[in-house]
Amino acid sequence: MIVCPNCNHQNPDGATQCEACYTPLPVTTNCTNCGAIVQADAAFCGQCGFDLKAAAGKEEGQVLSQTDPAVMPTIVSPVSTPDTDIPSVDIPDLDLVEPLVTPEPLVSGRVNLEKSSNPNTPVSIEEEEVPPTINAISTPVAIPEVSSPSPTGGKAIPAKTQLQKQSAKLFHIRTDTDIELPVNLSVIHIGKPNDRVPPDIDVSGFPDSEVVSRSHADIRVEGDSYYIEDTGSSNGTYVNNIPLTKGNRHKLRPGDRISLGKGDLVSFLFQIS
Repeated sequence: MIVCPNCNHQNPDGATQCEACYTPLPVTTNCTNCGAIVQADAAFCGQCGFDLKAAAGKEEGQVLSQTDPAVMPTIVSPVSTPDTDIPSVDIPDLDLVEPLVTPEPLVSGRVNLEKSSNPNTPVSIEEEEVPPTINAISTPVAIPEVSSPSPTGGKAIPAKTQLQKQSAKLFHIRTDTDIELPVNLSVIHIGKPNDRVPPDIDVSGFPDSEVVSRSHADIRVEGDSYYIEDTGSSNGTYVNNIPLTKGNRHKLRPGDRISLGKGDLVSFLFQIS
């Protein structure tokens, strides 16, 4: 069988092209030692390992020895060609061509732009030495951590960034008094002392506080927003002279005027700092 070198299809002995892909098949012959089928250009027999090239050389030498001696020089020696067939050509030596422009070294410098009194004076260039290029390897730089000294004189405590929270206050208009709103409460009760809902902001010490109920209004804190609502007071709660109905809340803005009771007797300005 002859195996196709292109698709490995097994073809019958004596085939000249592959039955599957039509690729020309190698020419085969028989091993002179064991008779196995081998390719004609094979160096060794795949069956017995016989040196096919050496055997073929011996056969060619025997054939040459049996031929006519008069013919041997014609076959072995190359055909001599008279000198007249190829004319000799003298190749002259080529002269080296010098470059038209001589390159000048690169000079780094700065142009002196100072004006001269003579307009025909050319601009001068001050040469500078070019520092050699250094291939530096970048290394990470450690940023020192800022630490604050310990109050007891011991090991330093790393400083921590603290976010400053905004603060709000009520400014009493008649007495020019600031009342800071508690920062740790989400609901701030405004009124006068009582046993049911103690006020977080007590207004009993301000003038005309009799118009303020014991549980008058609440300020609710939601994130950075502040809302006020009336909790069922007797004389009502007003924002910018507009009364608030019970259960409805108003979002406070800096500068809003809050009045506890009628007549604008106990009034505050809402402020944020």
